[in-house]
Amino acid sequence: MDTSQITGLILAGGRGTRMGTVDKGLQLFRDAPMALHVLMRLSPQVGYLMINANQNIAPYEGFGAPVWQDEFQDFAGPLAGLHTGLTHCETDYMVSVPCDSPFLPKDLVQRLAAGLEEKHADLAVAVTGEGETRQPHPVFCLVKASLLPHLTLYLQEGGRKFDKWYASLEVAEVHFDDEDAFRNINTLDELHKFAATP
Repeated sequence: MDTSQITGLILAGGRGTRMGTVDKGLQLFRDAPMALHVLMRLSPQVGYLMINANQNIAPYEGFGAPVWQDEFQDFAGPLAGLHTGLTHCETDYMVSVPCDSPFLPKDLVQRLAAGLEEKHADLAVAVTGEGETRQPHPVFCLVKASLLPHLTLYLQEGGRKFDKWYASLEVAEVHFDDEDAFRNINTLDELHKFAATP
């Protein structure tokens, strides 16, 4: 798979409730908005970029990528963001990442693409840990753009859970050793703690 023909989507459409209802992606982390760190790590891995945001649109547009708001209203969660991305995706594949994971792997897309192709899957999802510590990271996923009708129907029927949506699809789980690379920064305490950590 040619990763230059994959669109990258940064999910920044949430309410940031655990951070005091602030826009997480725009919180400063090491002197730059957190979502900009994510964009800089994802950008070399894909051919195109876009952002899903539902507030503070202008600051996100300042990052230089198209910004799209949810088609489904009322902050319907990351799946609604994925749906919005697929609606505007012009490539055969799209990879999504959250705006609050500034340490995401620099080989994320390459490895997800390899996993998807190897299993002839509909989507590939990042997984860390083993046994009881095993943890899927469904918002770090590579999906076929052709899944849009399937996802639209799921959302129209009231579905909101990532894992329940892809339970009916062929999924490739791609294991990553570095759990810290998938760390979400959810609170202001975490923001300050990890900003100070080398």
